[in-house]
Amino acid sequence: MISMSEILVIPETLRAKLGDDGAKDLVELINQSYKNLKDNFNETASGRLEQRLAETKADLGKQIGEVKQQIAEVRADIIKWMFVFWAGQLTLMVGLLGLFYKLLK
Repeated sequence: MISMSEILVIPETLRAKLGDDGAKDLVELINQSYKNLKDNFNETASGRLEQRLAETKADLGKQIGEVKQQIAEVRADIIKWMFVFWAGQLTLMVGLLGLFYKLLK
């Protein structure tokens, strides 16, 4: 299959100097060089893309680990403050019940 980027026709003056066989060989040489260059570029680009994806994946893994650590710390703080709140509520309720008990006596 011929792609649109391949050279299909060369100028008549060049064809006259090279001859028909030489012109065909020149076109094939240019097209093959273009194909090799394109393949090399694609390999290089895909290699860089894979490298960046690996770096991004590693970075995301690190960030997720940090977020998990922060969530664990916040969870511990919430549990601590819930205990303080419940202890305060229990103390207040015991105090109020004791006060009502004394008032009712």
